Amino acid sequence: MTKQNAKDIIAESEKLLISTYTAQPVVMSHGDGIYAWDTDGKKYIDFAAGIAVASLGHAPKAVLKTINEQAAKMMTCQASYATLPKLEASRLLIENSCFDEIFWCNSGTEAVEAALKLVRKWAYDNKSKECNEIISFRKSFHGRTYGSASVMEKRHSQPFFAPYLPGVHFAEFNNLESVKALVSDKTCAIIVEPVQGEGGIKVAEKEFLQGLRALCDENNVALIFDEVQAGMGRIGHLFAYEYFGVEPDVGTYAKGLGSGFPVGCMMAKKKFGSAIVVGTHGTTYGGNPLATAVAATVVKEMLKPGFFESVRKTGQFFMEGLKKLQRDSNKITDVRGAGLLLGVDTTIDIKKLIRGAQDNGLLTTQAGDATLRITPPLIVTEKQAQDAIDILAKTLKEAE
Repeated sequence: MTKQNAKDIIAESEKLLISTYTAQPVVMSHGDGIYAWDTDGKKYIDFAAGIAVASLGHAPKAVLKTINEQAAKMMTCQASYATLPKLEASRLLIENSCFDEIFWCNSGTEAVEAALKLVRKWAYDNKSKECNEIISFRKSFHGRTYGSASVMEKRHSQPFFAPYLPGVHFAEFNNLESVKALVSDKTCAIIVEPVQGEGGIKVAEKEFLQGLRALCDENNVALIFDEVQAGMGRIGHLFAYEYFGVEPDVGTYAKGLGSGFPVGCMMAKKKFGSAIVVGTHGTTYGGNPLATAVAATVVKEMLKPGFFESVRKTGQFFMEGLKKLQRDSNKITDVRGAGLLLGVDTTIDIKKLIRGAQDNGLLTTQAGDATLRITPPLIVTEKQAQDAIDILAKTLKEAE
């Protein structure tokens, strides 16, 4: 194939691809650990990491070894067959969680779809045929498919996709009274992100989640934690609910679970998981031997002694460094987050800030209306975190 320059690759891609994202000005080529390179050979600190996906960094040796070995054995088979990789991955997640059962899929939005179907089926069987309403939260994000999109407030700004799922109500994040006002005998579930990602890296208050747990218990309502972005080590624990000390009934996971390989899952306590029986849900690719072999490897790497302690320690270092930068600069208005899921608000136009950081060798993403989202690989060191802070400081200075 004749080598093409970056501009030509971008231009031709835009002609062929349906426009779901604004094209970046560079073409990515390869990565190693926390670093990535474009086709022109420029090196970046990749603190976008596929939007919190590359949990073990780019090209982690353990994952590459697993992919090569498992792909040579078997990549796929019908989900009705048990396989050793699926069993191992399932056992690892269940034995290290509050959940009893697992459903494997390919992405976060599929995990959310499964959770929504699960709680409606459970309520239909155990409460009433009319008990199908779901409470979600303003500025939440749960995915791109219809069920997921239906439990997002964004539906109100995208009427062209209507009709959405009925029976969805929106409360204020971190406002328990707004939730109580919506609960009725028709409520089957509450779905919440412990840390709102696309909503601007908003961390739930522990008392708020405790209140949701109590409210669900009092009204026999299922509590769903969407941990697609905050789970899998991102905030310093294998599961985000551990950070808050509040157990959900159902959890959704993806992103960091495969460290770049597409895989997701929904997990549930037996009371709820048993509602799904043969014929009520399924998947073609979900739980395939290759994806679950990778997931098992990723989880085993995370469970090694000191891994989560390192995430928490580096996350604290990063947070303190960003807050120092805030004190030293009049351009930063807020710094927030948990673990290695961090958000920075500035007085600079967010797209200009992201582009400036990119020009200086730091990859980040946007969250919410104007928040700089920082989601480095979980293997990042304090030295590498400081390198990123220095680049951000340089970018802020240049923006003046």
